[in-house]
Amino acid sequence: METIMTRRSFLKKSSLVLAMGAFSGSLKLVNVSSVQATANPSFKPHAFLEIAADNTITVWVGQTNLGQGTHTGIPMVIADELDAAWETVQIKQAPAADPFKDPVWHMQLTGGSTSIRHRWDLLRTVGAAARQMLMEAAAQQWKIPAQKCTTKDGRIIHPEGKSLSYGQLTLAAGKLAVPEKPPLKAPGDYHIIGTPRQRLDIQDKAMGKTVFGMDFTVPGMCTAVVARPPRYGASPESYDDQAAMAVKGVLKVVPFENRIAVCAETAYAAMTGRDALKIKWSKGSMPGLNDAFIDTVFQDHLEKKGAAAKSTGDVKAAFADASQTLEQQYKLHYISHAQVEPINCTAHVEKDRCRIWAPTQGATLAQMTASRITGLPPDKVRVEILPAGGGFGLRGEPDPVTDAILLSKGLDRPVKVINTREDDFSNDYFRPANQSCITAGLDREGRITAWSHKVASQSIMMRLMPQNVQNGIDPDAVSGTVDMPYEIPSHHVTYAMVDLPIQVGWWRSVGYSINAFIVESFMDELAHAAGKDPLQFRLDHMEKGSRAYNILSMAADKGGWDSPVPEGRARGIAVTACFESFAAHMAEVSVDKNGRIKVHRMACAIDCGTAVFPDAIRAQAEAGVVMGLSVAFHEKVSFADGGVKTSNYSDYRVLTMSEVPEIAVHIAHNNLKAGGIGEPVFPSVAPAVANAVFRATGVRLRELPFQTGLLAKG
Repeated sequence: METIMTRRSFLKKSSLVLAMGAFSGSLKLVNVSSVQATANPSFKPHAFLEIAADNTITVWVGQTNLGQGTHTGIPMVIADELDAAWETVQIKQAPAADPFKDPVWHMQLTGGSTSIRHRWDLLRTVGAAARQMLMEAAAQQWKIPAQKCTTKDGRIIHPEGKSLSYGQLTLAAGKLAVPEKPPLKAPGDYHIIGTPRQRLDIQDKAMGKTVFGMDFTVPGMCTAVVARPPRYGASPESYDDQAAMAVKGVLKVVPFENRIAVCAETAYAAMTGRDALKIKWSKGSMPGLNDAFIDTVFQDHLEKKGAAAKSTGDVKAAFADASQTLEQQYKLHYISHAQVEPINCTAHVEKDRCRIWAPTQGATLAQMTASRITGLPPDKVRVEILPAGGGFGLRGEPDPVTDAILLSKGLDRPVKVINTREDDFSNDYFRPANQSCITAGLDREGRITAWSHKVASQSIMMRLMPQNVQNGIDPDAVSGTVDMPYEIPSHHVTYAMVDLPIQVGWWRSVGYSINAFIVESFMDELAHAAGKDPLQFRLDHMEKGSRAYNILSMAADKGGWDSPVPEGRARGIAVTACFESFAAHMAEVSVDKNGRIKVHRMACAIDCGTAVFPDAIRAQAEAGVVMGLSVAFHEKVSFADGGVKTSNYSDYRVLTMSEVPEIAVHIAHNNLKAGGIGEPVFPSVAPAVANAVFRATGVRLRELPFQTGLLAKG
C-alpha cells in the first residue's frame, strides 16, 4: 500500500500542478508545482490537476466511486476547459484531504448530487487557468504574445503551425503566476462536455480488476464481525466467550457497551465464533415496538399541532372562500438502503499514524472519527476511499470506521470489519417513514387557493446535525412540501417530529423521495376534483416558461401524453424540482382483473442544466426508474418485538428484471449551471405510476409500497 500516492509525493512531482482555494466565497487558484505539503497551512485548496512531462493528464477525484459516473464527468469538465486530448486523461482516487473538500459544505462528502454541481465553476476554472499558463509558457519560448497562440488536443499551436505539447511546457508553466480569472469557454466551444465518452472506470470493473471494500486485503489483517442488539436499546446480559474462542481461527472476543466483536483469521471463523457466543440480550428500550405500534404513533402525531415550516397567505380565509375542499392522508413505510455490497471498513492504527481503507461517502467524517478515537491529529489519519458497491447515503455513517479503529487499536494489527447481509438489514439507517395529511381548497375555476400540509416523520437532522433543526423543523423532512414547483396563494406546512428509537438516515433524494409521491399524488386528486386534465392542471399552477413547466411539457410531449392510449392502458404523470435540477416522469400501465399492475413504459425528462456526461445521465435516469418502481411495488421494512423483523432479500423484495419496463430518457439541452442527477431522477417515478393506476381503475393508491389488493376490490 506504500506505493499509493501521498500528498507530499504528489506535490513534489516534476509536473504542473494546480490547486484551488476558496476565500470568502470566491475562487482563487494557486500554483503549487514546487510547493511543499507543509506550506501555508491556512490555505484550503479544493481541486488538483496534474500534467506530466509525458503528456499524461491526471485528475485526482476526491469523490467516492459509487458507480454514478462522476469519475468520468469531473475529468470531462477540466479536460474541456484545458483543451486536452481525451485519450491522455486518467483519473486517480484522492484520499481524504483538505484539497478535495466540497467548496460549499467544506467537507469531503459524496452525496446530495453535488459532485459536479458544487464544483462547476471550480472545475472549469482549474482547466482554464492551466490552459492559459501553458499558452503563456509557449509564447515566452516563441517570443510572441500569448493571444496569438491557440490550443487543441493537448498542444499549443503557433500562428505559423508549429506546436508544443503540454508535457513539453510543464516546467516552464509551473514557474508562472496563476491567472485569477482565466477566461472560460463559451458553451458552444465545448468539445468534450456533452459528448459520448467511455467511462474511465468501466474497463477495470468489467474485467473484475476493481477492488471494492469487501475484496480489500492488507498484510497481517484479521477479520471482525460484530454482534449487535436485535432490539433497539438492548445490551448483552450474558454470553459465552469461551465457546467463541474455541472456534478455530478466532483470535479475540471484544465486548463493547452495547455490542460484541469477534476477531478471527477468516470471515468464516469470525461469523462462526459470533454464533457461538449465544448472547442473551436485554429487552431493550421499547420491546413492544412493531408495525402496528409504529402506525399508531404516526397517527397520533398527525393529530398534534406541529411546528410551522411554511406559512404564506391566509389559509384560513382561503378555505372559507373555497368552492370545494379536499382532504387526504398518505403513508410511506421505512425502507432500507439494500445496497449490494455490505458495509465494511479496514483500519490499521499504529503509534504515529492511522490508515483507513473504506468505501465511504464521508471521507472527512471517517478522518475526524479516527482522529477522535486515536488522539492523532487529522493529518496523521489517512483515509483511502475505495470504490463502493452501492451507497445511496448509507456509507456516510461512521459505525464501521469506529469499530475498525477500536479493534485495530486493541489488537495492534490491521482489522477489517464486515457486515453480513442480515447485519445490514437489521442495523440500517432507514429512510424515515412518513404519514401526511393534506387539505386543499379549489375556487370555482378549479384553481388551488389554499394548501395545508402536515408531515409526521422522524428527523435525520436531529441525529446528525441538530444545529440545522431550527424551531422544531427538520428541513429534510419537509423538502418537497415547502418548495413545490407550483404557485399557490395560501400555503401552510407543519411538521410533527416523531420520536422513535428506529435509526434513520439519508437515503437517495432524502425528503423529496418521500414528499414528491405525496404532493404529486394529491395534485392528481385535485385535478380530478376540478375536472381538469392532470397535465394541464399542473401547468396551470406553474410559471409559464419556467424550467419545471418546460420539463413537464417535455415529458408529456416525448411520452405521447395526448396520443391515443393502447387499449387496456392508462397514463400518469408527475414532476419534481430538486437538487438544482428538474425531472418529470410519464408512466403507461395496465391493471389486470386480479389487480396486478404492469408498467409498460416510462418516459423520463431531465433538465440538469449543462449535460456534462449524457451517457451517465441516461444511466442514472434509467436506474432512477428501476429504483423508483422497486420502492413503489415492493420495498418495506417490518418491525417486531422491539427491533427489525426484516432480515434479508428473502423478506425484502426488490424489482426484478422481468418487471422493468421500456424506459426512454430525454435530456433538455441548455447552457445553465450543471445541476444534480442521481437524486432528481427518482422522486416522480412512483406518483406517475399511481396516477396512471387511478386513470385505469378509479382507485387511488395512497401508500408505499402499493397496496394492490385494493385494486382487485375496486
